[in-house]
This record gives sequence, structure tokens and C-alpha cells, in this order.
Amino acid sequence: MPAMRPTSSSLRIRQRLFAATATLALLAATTVLGLGPAGAQTLDFRSQVRPTQPKAAPVTDPQMLVQSTEIQYDYTNERVVAVGNVQIYYKGSTIEADRVVYDQKTKHLQAEGNVRLTEPDGKITYGSLIDLTDDYRDGFIDSLRIETPDQTRFAAARGQRTGGNYTVFESGVYTACEPCKDNPQKPPLWQVKAARIIHDQNEKMVYFEDAKIEFFGVPLAYMPYFSAPDPTVKRKSGFLMPLATTSTIYGYGLETPYYFALAPNYDLTLSPRVMTRQGLLMQGEWRHRLEDGYYSIKGAGIFQADKDYFVSNGVPTSGFRDFRGSIETTGRFNLSPRWTWGFDGILITDPTFFDNYKIKSLQSRTGNEFFSNLTEGVSQIFLTGRGDRSYFDIRAMHFYGFSESDVQKTLPVVHPVMDYTSVLNQQVLGGEVSYRANLTSLSREQAEYNAISQAAFNTGLCSTTADTAKTAKDCLLRGIPGTYSRLSAEVDWRTRYVDSFGQVFVPFASLRADAAQLHVNSSDPSVANFIQTGDSSEIRVMPTIGLEYRLPLISVQSWGTQTIEPIAQIIARPNESNIGKLPNEDAQSLVFDDSNLFRVDKFSGWDRVEGGGRANYGIQYTAQVNGAGAVNMLIGQSYHLFGTNSFAVGDTSNTGLDSGLDKRASDYVARFAYTPNRIFSLISRYRFDESDLTLQRLEVEGRMSFDRWNVSMMYGNYAAQPELGFLERREGVLGSGSVKLDANWIANGAIRYDIENSKISQTRVGLGYMDDCFLIGLNYITDYTYSGNVSSNHTVMLQIGLRTIGSTSSSSTTASSIGTTQ
Repeated sequence: MPAMRPTSSSLRIRQRLFAATATLALLAATTVLGLGPAGAQTLDFRSQVRPTQPKAAPVTDPQMLVQSTEIQYDYTNERVVAVGNVQIYYKGSTIEADRVVYDQKTKHLQAEGNVRLTEPDGKITYGSLIDLTDDYRDGFIDSLRIETPDQTRFAAARGQRTGGNYTVFESGVYTACEPCKDNPQKPPLWQVKAARIIHDQNEKMVYFEDAKIEFFGVPLAYMPYFSAPDPTVKRKSGFLMPLATTSTIYGYGLETPYYFALAPNYDLTLSPRVMTRQGLLMQGEWRHRLEDGYYSIKGAGIFQADKDYFVSNGVPTSGFRDFRGSIETTGRFNLSPRWTWGFDGILITDPTFFDNYKIKSLQSRTGNEFFSNLTEGVSQIFLTGRGDRSYFDIRAMHFYGFSESDVQKTLPVVHPVMDYTSVLNQQVLGGEVSYRANLTSLSREQAEYNAISQAAFNTGLCSTTADTAKTAKDCLLRGIPGTYSRLSAEVDWRTRYVDSFGQVFVPFASLRADAAQLHVNSSDPSVANFIQTGDSSEIRVMPTIGLEYRLPLISVQSWGTQTIEPIAQIIARPNESNIGKLPNEDAQSLVFDDSNLFRVDKFSGWDRVEGGGRANYGIQYTAQVNGAGAVNMLIGQSYHLFGTNSFAVGDTSNTGLDSGLDKRASDYVARFAYTPNRIFSLISRYRFDESDLTLQRLEVEGRMSFDRWNVSMMYGNYAAQPELGFLERREGVLGSGSVKLDANWIANGAIRYDIENSKISQTRVGLGYMDDCFLIGLNYITDYTYSGNVSSNHTVMLQIGLRTIGSTSSSSTTASSIGTTQ
């Protein structure tokens, strides 16, 4: 194809073509910006092969290249016509057409027949006819189609541009789905149609008129009018996707958030929810990002129209009030690459406000409020630092319970708790030295008790409202009323020697000291039955020395490798002092199993410290079988050698009793794990009574992942521990699984079943579809959480997402009620 010669006439034509090319690029960009939630007719989104573009000329001296089969000059009418495979290249942009006409009188450039404009950023605009003025302000495109690099597609019967910044698309359609490879004429999975789409570049807004959403060509949703920010705008004030909900508590609800983009680094979202039964719930969230961090403030409130719903058996529950609301805040800030400080805060009128109205807390760690299951809120301020071999954290905390069974005065206020750990870089006496410290200071207004006898449980003797005297025979004192402060520090040394026979010796030594000051209120006379009331102080010191011995015996065979490893540990230390004189706030959880068999101190927190001489011993077997995976087994026991057995002496919460360690020879603990391949894995943990091998504790967890299946199952069987408040045996199973039905569909489910009481405590069933442009998920959840007048909650949630447009969700919650006055 011949190139245009640079004559004076052709120079003018080149200048006009350059102006028209720029105008086409500007119009195409404007069209792409209109790709919001739009709509229109079903048009052809067939992909076309992009032409190979020549290298762009230097920006300092841009050259335009026009190629065509024939160039015609009409000097009489002052027109230049390029005919046949017209290609115009300029600054990385390409115009292709069957015919291009430039009219110097009207200053219009018209490209006809299979017109395609390809821009440097990859956007492609198609049309049957493009007509533009050379002042960039007015023009139109017939049978417009646009393809963008992010795989979005837009088409319109006609595009009209006026005023340089106002574009109207007639009969438009938009989708982010790829066309069907086998049948490109087939409607995509979803597309949005609109009679008119108006793009205002000054406002950076796109307006849609008479719009509807189609799935596989079938209209499913209609909106007579809506607007959205221009897709180039990342933050723009306007309405967000509405949310429709139903609930027996508040009836039908419609929540329509409005987003205020006040500045590049802060914004405000107001989310009013209108409900048929309870009225108007107002919500708002302020977010502000600073140079060194961010903070958020969120509030919600409602004057309930039907507070009588929250009356159970004639007794008002916590929700029985005119006004209910909350305010929250959270913030995180960097002082340096190693130091961070932050805060969380929450004020709420009653414990069940969030759950009743399905409000997502700022402290929720899940993606959706319907599954957050927060049991408590925390107000705190903290400072955290991390070094190469050290860690520091200090924080003050206030807890708020989200269950009606929580009594706020029994929850502690922590002021503060501090933890510090560090490992020295240099060795001392050939071993590693580490040290750690903890400072805990807390207060509580009212004592917290738990029942440990059936009679006390049945009569509610240990409740905070009961006036009957409580004793250690019937109750545990979980939390003391008053103020408790403790400072603890520990230094640890250990090293490792391996002799020529492969024997491993690990000597260790530690020294720990604790100092505590407490004031126990005597306003509750029952507290004196558990701990000394008034002011007191205690000091305790615990030196420890010990030796751990291992002898790994390795055998290599043709079928694989096996290792038998006897393990023994002997520990010498004095008796634990002041048992029961100090409160136990952070060491109430004690589960004796394979994971802590060889721990020097088996208590979980600082308030208790293990004392007395002890020997821990066991044997571990590991086998790696060629083609059959790996097996790991461990069985062991702990033996109290001398002094006072810390686990046989109960404190205010009886920690240690019924643990399997509260006798001279402990229960046996064991582990069996089998991993045949990447598909299956099985691990089980056991605890057997040392006298008759009665099963005391069993946990079995299996996982399977192969092909399209992913399944997990956990079974637990736990003997009664009446000294700890577990009056009956607990046995249950938790199972979950998912299966990919095909490349896009997935089904999942979960169930939690209480075998001992023969009842289901939670179920979940879900079905979802996801591809590169669309997702939909349907979940049904039954949760038997007994709160107030609600015995079970049934939630159905539907989530829909359209790529580049957004997502929405709808939920329906029903509750089974007990003795509800409505």
C-alpha cells in the first residue's frame, strides 16, 4: 500500500487526520469511562485480533503514517478520501477502516466500514461509522463497541458527544464477561442494558436510564434510574448497593448506604435502614487515614417502635428499652518500623444489640456480619514493639460481654498487662539465655462463680444474684472482687550436647520470681470461703533445674526409614508456695495431652507455677514408608517424684484437679498421626486413666483433599470433670466439607452434633458459583444459641457479585422464640 507523500496539500490533510485521530481517542476514552453499571441491547462482543503496530516515532517529532489501497483528492469539494484497508498510525494509536473522508469545508472526519480505533493503553473502539469535528467537541459513532484491557465490553447503537464533556450513549449494553467461544452471538452470563447512558466528564458521573440486568439474556432486575461514579474515579460520593433483609425481630428492612468522599484521606458513610417493625436504624462510619496510620469511628442507634418484642415469659430482656445503640472506634499507628500503638473502643446500650440487628462490629474478624459470632467486645489501648530476638507488648483493656448471661460487673478491667521476652545474642556457659517478664494489674466489681455440683447447678446457687452463701463444695470462684496486681520475671538457660553414640542431653535451669499485691472486697461474705479478704501481699520464688534425655534410634530399610526415640525428663524444684492465696486469673485452662507432656511448667499462665520434683517420660516412633506415607506415635506419662503436687491442690478455680496430673502417676497420654500422602491426614490424641486405662479424653481429626473434594471431621469425647464445673461427659462431632461440582460450582456444608445430648447445635449448607465475571452464593445456617427469648436462629443469606459493578447480599433471619410477648 502506498504511503502519502508530504506535499503541502497532504500536509494539511495529515494535520486534519491528526486532529481527528486525537478526537477519536478522546471520544473512545469517554466511552470507556461510561462503563459503570450500565445496560442496553444484546450486541456482538466478538473478540478480534489486534493489528501489529509499528514502533511509535519519537515524541519530540511525531510522524503520522497513512496507508490505504487508494488515495483520492477532490480539489473541487476540498475533500480527501482514503479507500481500502485504511490504516492511520500516530503516537501509538491506530485507526482502521474501509474508507476515511476528510471534508475541509465542514472540518469533519468520517471513517466508514469496520472502523476500529486502537489506543496505546489497549482500549479498542469499534463502529460502523465515526463522524467527528476537528475541534474535539462534537461528533457521533454508530454501532459502537469497546473492548478494554481489563476484559470489560461496552456496546451502543449510537454515541453522541456534545459540548466537549457530555456524552450520550443510546441503547447501550455493558458486561465484564467473556463471549462464548463456541457461539459468540450467544448472550453473556450477565449484561446490563440501558436505554440511555449519560457521561458527564465535569462531574465524573455516569447516569443510567431505563436500565435492567440480564442473565443469559433474561431480564431479572430493573431500575428506572440510577447513577454511579465514573469508573476512573476510585472514591466518589453517592449511593452504594442497597441491602434488603428480613427478621422476626424487625420485619422487612431496606438499608441504603450513602458514601461521602470528603477528601482523599477521609470519608463518611451513612447507612439508614428502614424496618417495618422497629422503625429507622441509623448507622454511620467515619474513616481517616494519616501518614503514620488510620482510625475509624462507627455508630448506630434506634428508637425501637416495638420494644415489647423483647419480653420473655413476662420478664423484660436486655433489649426491652426505647433507645438502643452503640459507638465504636479503632486505630492503628506506626511510631517506627518496629513500634506500633493503637486503640479499640466500644460503648453499647445492651449485650444483644449487634446480634438482634445484624450489625457488623469494627472488631469482627470475618468478612460478613452474619457470621461474626463475637462473644465480647474489647476497649483497649496498646503499644507493641518487635526486635530481632525480642518482643514487647503492653495494653490496658476493658471487656464487654455480648451474651445476656454475662454480668458486666464480673468482667475484669485490666490496667495494664505487659509482656516482654528476649533472647541474648551471646551464649552463657555454652548455652542460650532468655528472659521474660509479665506485669498484670486488674480489678473487678463483683465476684464470678461457677457451679460444680448438680444441686448448685439446678438451684442456681452459684449465680451472682443468689443470696445463699457459696462454698468451695458447690462453687468455683472464677474471678475475685477487688484489685489484683502481680509482677513476674523469669530467666532461663539451656544447652544441648550430643555424644558419639547419638545420645542427646539437654540440661536446663531457670529462676522465676513473683510479687503480688491484692485487695479483695469483703462486701460479698461468700468470698471469704475461697480467699482471704482485705489487703495482702505475696512473694514467691521458683528455682528449677532439670535434664532432658533423648536417644533417637534410626533404622534404614529397603521399604523406608523408622526411628524409635525414648525421651525422659527429670525436673527438681521446691514446692509451689501460696497456692490459693493468690487469685488465678490467667492459668485456669489446663489440658494435659501430648503437646505439654514435656513442658517444664504445664500451667498455661503466670498465676500458677508448677512445683515439686517431676519426671516426664515417653517413647516416640516415626516411620517413613516408601509409597505409603508417614506414621508418628507417642505415648508417655508424668510422675510426681517429691514435694507437693501442684495439680493436686486446688486454687479458687480448682485448676489442676481432674486434669490427670493430680495423682502421683499421671494418666497416660498418647498421639497417633498418619499422613499417607498429600490427600489424607489423620491425627488423634488420647488420655487414659493410669489405673484401669479408662478413656478420659479423645480427639480425632481427619482431613481429606482430593480431586474436587475437601472434607474434615473432628470427634471429641471428654469425661466429666465435676471439680471444674463439667458435670457430665461431653461428646460431639464437627464435620465440614466442600465439593467442586464443576469448574464453577461448589457446594459446602458443616454440622456440629452434640452426641451426649443427642442434638444438633449448628448446621450450615451452601451452594456457590464463581467465574471470572460473576459470583453467587446461597447459605443456610441454623445456630442454636440461646439468648433472651430466642432458642434458635435460622439465617438464609444470598450474595451476588458482578465484576466491576459491585456486589450485594440479602439475608433472611427467623428465630424460634420461647414465651415471647409480641
